[in-house]
Amino acid sequence: MHGDSAYGLWTLVILNSAIFIFFAFSFTKPKTKMDWRSFGAFSAFIVALFTEMYGFPLTIYFFSGWLAEKYPGVDFLAHENGHLLHTILGFEGNAHWDPLHIASNVLIILGFFLLSAAWNVLHKAQQTRSLATTGWYARCRHPQYVAFIIIMFGFLLQWPTLPTLVMFPILVVVYVRLAKREEQMAVKEFGDEYLRYMETTPAWVPTFKINKSETV
Repeated sequence: MHGDSAYGLWTLVILNSAIFIFFAFSFTKPKTKMDWRSFGAFSAFIVALFTEMYGFPLTIYFFSGWLAEKYPGVDFLAHENGHLLHTILGFEGNAHWDPLHIASNVLIILGFFLLSAAWNVLHKAQQTRSLATTGWYARCRHPQYVAFIIIMFGFLLQWPTLPTLVMFPILVVVYVRLAKREEQMAVKEFGDEYLRYMETTPAWVPTFKINKSETV
Protein backbone atom coordinates (compact mmCIF):
# COMPACT_ATOMS: atom_id res chain seq x y z
CA MET A 1 0.00 0.00 0.00
CA HIS A 2 1.37 3.40 -0.97
CA GLY A 3 1.78 6.11 1.64
CA ASP A 4 -0.53 8.50 -0.19
CA SER A 5 -1.35 10.37 3.02
CA ALA A 6 2.27 11.54 3.11
CA TYR A 7 1.43 14.02 0.33
CA GLY A 8 -1.43 16.35 -0.43
CA LEU A 9 -0.74 18.04 2.90
CA TRP A 10 -1.19 21.57 1.57
CA THR A 11 -1.55 23.04 5.04
CA LEU A 12 2.01 21.92 5.78
CA VAL A 13 3.16 23.35 2.45
CA ILE A 14 1.71 26.75 3.37
CA LEU A 15 2.86 26.62 6.99
CA ASN A 16 6.46 25.58 6.32
CA SER A 17 6.81 27.96 3.39
CA ALA A 18 5.44 30.82 5.49
CA ILE A 19 7.82 30.07 8.38
CA PHE A 20 11.00 30.06 6.29
CA ILE A 21 9.92 33.00 4.16
CA PHE A 22 9.09 34.94 7.33
CA PHE A 23 12.53 34.10 8.78
CA ALA A 24 14.20 35.34 5.61
CA PHE A 25 12.05 38.48 5.57
CA SER A 26 12.80 39.27 9.22
CA PHE A 27 16.53 38.91 8.57
CA THR A 28 16.66 40.93 5.34
CA LYS A 29 13.77 43.42 5.55
CA PRO A 30 13.78 44.16 1.78
CA LYS A 31 13.30 47.78 0.80
CA THR A 32 14.73 48.37 -2.66
CA LYS A 33 13.66 46.66 -5.90
CA MET A 34 16.82 44.56 -5.82
CA ASP A 35 16.12 43.55 -2.23
CA TRP A 36 12.67 42.37 -3.23
CA ARG A 37 14.00 40.52 -6.27
CA SER A 38 16.52 38.55 -4.21
CA PHE A 39 13.93 37.86 -1.53
CA GLY A 40 11.31 36.87 -4.12
CA ALA A 41 13.70 34.46 -5.82
CA PHE A 42 14.47 32.78 -2.51
CA SER A 43 10.76 32.61 -1.64
CA ALA A 44 9.98 30.91 -4.96
CA PHE A 45 12.63 28.29 -4.22
CA ILE A 46 11.14 27.64 -0.76
CA VAL A 47 7.59 27.28 -2.10
CA ALA A 48 8.74 24.87 -4.83
CA LEU A 49 10.64 22.82 -2.25
CA PHE A 50 7.80 22.39 0.24
CA THR A 51 5.24 21.83 -2.53
CA GLU A 52 7.12 18.66 -3.45
CA MET A 53 7.98 17.76 0.12
CA TYR A 54 4.38 17.78 1.35
CA GLY A 55 2.09 18.62 -1.57
CA PHE A 56 2.71 16.82 -4.85
CA PRO A 57 5.90 14.71 -5.37
CA LEU A 58 6.47 15.65 -9.02
CA THR A 59 10.06 14.40 -9.08
CA ILE A 60 9.12 10.99 -7.69
CA TYR A 61 6.31 10.61 -10.22
CA PHE A 62 8.61 11.69 -13.05
CA PHE A 63 11.22 9.07 -12.13
CA SER A 64 8.72 6.49 -10.86
CA GLY A 65 9.54 3.93 -13.58
CA TRP A 66 13.28 4.09 -12.98
CA LEU A 67 12.89 4.13 -9.20
CA ALA A 68 10.56 1.12 -9.20
CA GLU A 69 12.96 -0.85 -11.37
CA LYS A 70 16.10 0.16 -9.48
CA TYR A 71 14.62 -0.11 -5.97
CA PRO A 72 11.71 -2.60 -6.21
CA GLY A 73 11.30 -2.94 -2.45
CA VAL A 74 11.05 0.78 -1.70
CA ASP A 75 7.75 2.64 -1.50
CA PHE A 76 8.74 6.11 -2.67
CA LEU A 77 5.27 7.48 -1.95
CA ALA A 78 5.99 7.01 1.75
CA HIS A 79 7.27 10.34 2.99
CA GLU A 80 10.38 8.88 4.63
CA ASN A 81 11.54 7.66 1.22
CA GLY A 82 11.12 11.08 -0.32
CA HIS A 83 14.73 11.68 0.76
CA LEU A 84 15.94 10.35 -2.58
CA LEU A 85 19.65 10.81 -1.95
CA HIS A 86 19.35 8.72 1.23
CA THR A 87 18.19 5.74 -0.83
CA ILE A 88 20.25 6.33 -3.97
CA LEU A 89 23.50 6.66 -2.00
CA GLY A 90 22.75 3.55 0.01
CA PHE A 91 22.36 5.06 3.47
CA GLU A 92 20.52 2.96 6.03
CA GLY A 93 18.38 3.86 9.02
CA ASN A 94 16.49 7.07 9.63
CA ALA A 95 17.04 9.51 6.76
CA HIS A 96 16.99 12.44 9.20
CA TRP A 97 20.23 11.19 10.76
CA ASP A 98 22.28 10.39 7.67
CA PRO A 99 25.38 12.54 6.94
CA LEU A 100 23.66 14.50 4.17
CA HIS A 101 20.70 15.49 6.33
CA ILE A 102 22.96 16.51 9.20
CA ALA A 103 25.12 18.57 6.83
CA SER A 104 21.92 20.06 5.40
CA ASN A 105 20.71 21.21 8.82
CA VAL A 106 24.11 22.70 9.64
CA LEU A 107 24.21 24.64 6.36
CA ILE A 108 20.65 25.95 6.78
CA ILE A 109 21.34 27.12 10.33
CA LEU A 110 24.65 28.71 9.33
CA GLY A 111 22.97 30.37 6.36
CA PHE A 112 20.27 32.01 8.48
CA PHE A 113 22.90 33.04 11.05
CA LEU A 114 24.96 34.67 8.29
CA LEU A 115 21.84 36.33 6.87
CA SER A 116 20.97 37.83 10.25
CA ALA A 117 24.51 38.96 11.08
CA ALA A 118 24.99 40.55 7.67
CA TRP A 119 21.68 42.40 7.87
CA ASN A 120 22.60 43.96 11.22
CA VAL A 121 25.74 45.46 9.68
CA LEU A 122 23.98 46.57 6.51
CA HIS A 123 21.08 48.13 8.41
CA LYS A 124 23.42 50.25 10.56
CA ALA A 125 25.29 51.37 7.45
CA GLN A 126 22.06 52.33 5.69
CA GLN A 127 20.97 54.41 8.67
CA THR A 128 24.16 56.47 8.51
CA ARG A 129 24.39 56.34 4.69
CA SER A 130 27.85 54.83 5.02
CA LEU A 131 29.55 51.84 3.45
CA ALA A 132 29.08 48.46 5.17
CA THR A 133 32.61 47.14 5.72
CA THR A 134 32.51 45.52 9.17
CA GLY A 135 31.40 42.13 10.46
CA TRP A 136 30.74 39.74 7.59
CA TYR A 137 31.07 42.63 5.14
CA ALA A 138 34.75 42.70 6.10
CA ARG A 139 34.98 39.03 5.08
CA CYS A 140 33.20 39.22 1.71
CA ARG A 141 31.26 41.82 -0.24
CA HIS A 142 27.97 39.94 -0.62
CA PRO A 143 27.33 37.94 2.57
CA GLN A 144 23.54 38.13 2.26
CA TYR A 145 23.55 36.54 -1.18
CA VAL A 146 26.08 33.97 0.02
CA ALA A 147 23.67 33.17 2.88
CA PHE A 148 20.74 32.62 0.51
CA ILE A 149 22.87 30.29 -1.64
CA ILE A 150 24.04 28.31 1.39
CA ILE A 151 20.48 27.87 2.66
CA MET A 152 19.19 26.70 -0.73
CA PHE A 153 22.09 24.28 -1.16
CA GLY A 154 21.42 22.94 2.33
CA PHE A 155 17.82 22.18 1.37
CA LEU A 156 18.97 20.45 -1.82
CA LEU A 157 21.09 18.03 0.21
CA GLN A 158 18.08 16.70 2.11
CA TRP A 159 15.30 16.95 -0.48
CA PRO A 160 16.44 17.45 -4.09
CA THR A 161 13.65 17.94 -6.64
CA LEU A 162 13.58 18.66 -10.35
CA PRO A 163 12.20 22.22 -9.94
CA THR A 164 14.67 23.20 -7.21
CA LEU A 165 17.63 21.60 -9.03
CA VAL A 166 16.72 23.67 -12.08
CA MET A 167 16.05 26.80 -10.05
CA PHE A 168 19.25 26.67 -7.97
CA PRO A 169 21.82 27.52 -10.69
CA ILE A 170 19.43 30.07 -12.19
CA LEU A 171 19.04 31.79 -8.82
CA VAL A 172 22.80 31.79 -8.30
CA VAL A 173 23.15 33.65 -11.61
CA VAL A 174 20.38 36.04 -10.53
CA TYR A 175 22.22 36.80 -7.28
CA VAL A 176 25.52 37.32 -9.09
CA ARG A 177 23.88 39.79 -11.47
CA LEU A 178 22.12 41.60 -8.64
CA ALA A 179 25.43 41.83 -6.78
CA LYS A 180 27.16 43.34 -9.82
CA ARG A 181 24.35 45.85 -10.25
CA GLU A 182 24.56 46.82 -6.58
CA GLU A 183 28.31 47.29 -6.90
CA GLN A 184 27.86 49.63 -9.85
CA MET A 185 25.49 51.70 -7.72
CA ALA A 186 27.91 51.62 -4.79
CA VAL A 187 30.77 52.85 -6.97
CA LYS A 188 28.61 55.78 -8.10
CA GLU A 189 27.68 56.61 -4.50
CA PHE A 190 30.96 55.97 -2.66
CA GLY A 191 33.53 56.28 -5.46
CA ASP A 192 37.12 55.46 -4.54
CA GLU A 193 36.11 54.25 -1.09
CA TYR A 194 34.17 51.36 -2.59
CA LEU A 195 36.86 50.67 -5.20
CA ARG A 196 39.40 50.25 -2.38
CA TYR A 197 36.93 48.01 -0.58
CA MET A 198 36.65 45.84 -3.71
CA GLU A 199 40.43 45.55 -3.90
CA THR A 200 40.81 44.30 -0.34
CA THR A 201 37.64 42.22 0.15
CA PRO A 202 36.68 39.11 -1.86
CA ALA A 203 33.27 39.09 -3.52
CA TRP A 204 31.91 35.66 -2.61
CA VAL A 205 34.29 33.39 -0.70
CA PRO A 206 34.74 34.84 2.81
CA THR A 207 38.23 35.49 4.05
CA PHE A 208 39.02 34.91 7.70
CA LYS A 209 42.19 36.98 7.83
CA ILE A 210 42.04 39.65 10.50
CA ASN A 211 41.42 43.02 8.91
CA LYS A 212 43.03 45.74 10.99
CA SER A 213 40.55 48.28 9.68
CA GLU A 214 37.58 46.21 10.84
CA THR A 215 35.79 47.41 13.92
CA VAL A 216 33.51 45.17 15.93
